[in-house]
Amino acid sequence: MVSEGETVCVTGASGFVGSWLVMRLLERGYTVRATVRDPGMNEVIKPTLAGMLDIMKACLEAKVKRLVFTSSAGTVNVEPQTKFFYDESCWSDIQFCRTVQMTGWMYFVSKTLAEQAAWKFAKEHNMDFITVIPTLVIGPFISPFMPPSLITGLSPITGNEGHYRIIAQGQFVHLDDLCEAHIFLYENPKAEGRYIASSHSATIYELAKILREKYPKYSIPIKFEGYDENLQNVVFSSEKLKDLGFQYKYSLEDMFVEAVETCREKGLIPLSHESKPNDRPNKKLEDKPTEKPEDKPNGVEA
Repeated sequence: MVSEGETVCVTGASGFVGSWLVMRLLERGYTVRATVRDPGMNEVIKPTLAGMLDIMKACLEAKVKRLVFTSSAGTVNVEPQTKFFYDESCWSDIQFCRTVQMTGWMYFVSKTLAEQAAWKFAKEHNMDFITVIPTLVIGPFISPFMPPSLITGLSPITGNEGHYRIIAQGQFVHLDDLCEAHIFLYENPKAEGRYIASSHSATIYELAKILREKYPKYSIPIKFEGYDENLQNVVFSSEKLKDLGFQYKYSLEDMFVEAVETCREKGLIPLSHESKPNDRPNKKLEDKPTEKPEDKPNGVEA
């Protein structure tokens, strides 16, 4: 139960995840203080590490009782040899990222270093600190622009081939489930450590099949050049979160249908392969892909 008027702070409140989280917190009776990002800030050039520690120092001074930090799947599975199962004990290989310098390597390094530094700071100062690690976030959204994770998730519809590799062996979570997980962990006194938030794993072929069946008017590929039709799923285990009592509400079909319908309503994707969007094309659809383009991190503090 929420104490009447209990106040929480959400950083990154204008983002894909942050805006939905604020809505859910307000519905529960929380008083929400929100901060938004400087749109000109580049989190690679101005590293996440310094920003994360600044937030933690501010929380310490304000005597915040619990800090819930949205981390990234990019802190878990970037390594020389891909495994088929990951859990909260897994960390990305920073040296591998720096050596290979794959697309997005600076993001992976900065996010991993930031979370590791945050854990060190939390332990040194006895802070009640929790991290939530979402996989690719899919679902409806509030903003007028298509979130980066949907540019990737809906690439079989838009034909943005540069993003196929990200969802070739993908892991997904509905936006609403992710926000509910944040609140659940904030409110649960037994919560501690890292928690992966991922409800479904699917290959690009499994995802394309769902989309073709729901939206036959789109020219969604049956085959994806360079990707084996017998790809094995890579699982990000959410057992730790579920063992604590959390239950996911949405199916894989639910999250993608809601994402598609929201994009269609906002004129961000056409109603069929032949038609055009209702509005001017969203320039972000042409952005170069990132490895795991989930929404930028948010924090819930109180």
